[in-house]
Amino acid sequence: MSLILRNLVYWLVLVLVTPLFFLALFLTAPLPRRMRHVFGESWARFLLWMLVHVVGLKYRVVGAENIPATPSVICSKHQSGWETLALQEIFPSQVYVAKKELLWIPFFGWGLALMNSIAISRADGARATRIIQEQGRERLSHGFWITIFPEGTRVRPGQHGRYKLGAARMAQTLGIPLVPVAHNAGEFWPRNAFLKYPGEVTVVIGPAVMPTETSTPDSLMQQAEAWIEARQREIGGVGPFADPEEKRARLARTAAA
Repeated sequence: MSLILRNLVYWLVLVLVTPLFFLALFLTAPLPRRMRHVFGESWARFLLWMLVHVVGLKYRVVGAENIPATPSVICSKHQSGWETLALQEIFPSQVYVAKKELLWIPFFGWGLALMNSIAISRADGARATRIIQEQGRERLSHGFWITIFPEGTRVRPGQHGRYKLGAARMAQTLGIPLVPVAHNAGEFWPRNAFLKYPGEVTVVIGPAVMPTETSTPDSLMQQAEAWIEARQREIGGVGPFADPEEKRARLARTAAA
């Protein structure tokens, strides 16, 4: 089956099943939150299954043993839409810190709202920090993990955005682990692209960064950022949309081995 045909099948199934999943999610809105999450998480897992078995986009996880036993803040690189699906399968039930504008997207945005996402606006400034901490504390009380993309938006492979402190502030304030996550999904699923490409995404989960009495949000985020960006360089250069420099570096390492 050709690449274009595989993607057409994926998109057709996505268009057909998404309203059904979110209708079920809407009908279960009065139920307890954890029960409601089952439908949203099932939608994400179904799309991942389609990506693996129809498109041929597989993935492997390195460092799963580093996932803490208690709810934590997931601090992940953001390159594509793939990780918004995959993190829901890799980690326990979670809520996302998302841009408020996303809630207006039909079905997807409504689902985010029903799944207790923490919605903020870039214009909120200092108020956004307070919202993240207050609502984060409330979500944690229900046993949810919190997922934050610290760069705030999708960043192309090989690029490095400015890491904001929201995830680290939450970890420091609430005294919970900050779990760094690196991946190279953007090399197979470019931003805003119709076509997703076959291959294998590598996800690397790092040792949790633990807040202490003497740590600060800056120091926590510096540790997480340094770890993530180092892993990005190690796993980059594989897919069809890899950064040229990372691809050359990988070829050089292979030749030297």
